[in-house]
Amino acid sequence: MVATQAILAWTFISECPVPNDVKDLLVEGETAVAAYKTIRDSAIFTNKRLIVRDAQGMTGKKVEIYSLPYSSINMWSSENAGSLFDFNAEVELWTRAGHIKINLKKGIDVRKFDKLIAEALL
Repeated sequence: MVATQAILAWTFISECPVPNDVKDLLVEGETAVAAYKTIRDSAIFTNKRLIVRDAQGMTGKKVEIYSLPYSSINMWSSENAGSLFDFNAEVELWTRAGHIKINLKKGIDVRKFDKLIAEALL
């Protein structure tokens, strides 16, 4: 269960370009909408799913890809203090795979992020 908990919590630091190797994973009719960087990894929102690219090992050359279809997301919430002193925001997703917590560092617009999820799910 310990390994699963690590999978279900991410911290997004900033927006970033879509990694080239992820573009090869997209199916016909699927387009990348936005990408976010973690320390070594990235999360890509497409019009069909959330793809998390997890670099592993010392060199980061080994990459594990997680794919979460939007159809498996049942509910989400977003939270921020809405003030000058708020250094991060939180988004939580309740899915068939479990509960996923995403921390958004200062500089990522939580309302833009929330709208990204809403446009994908609704």
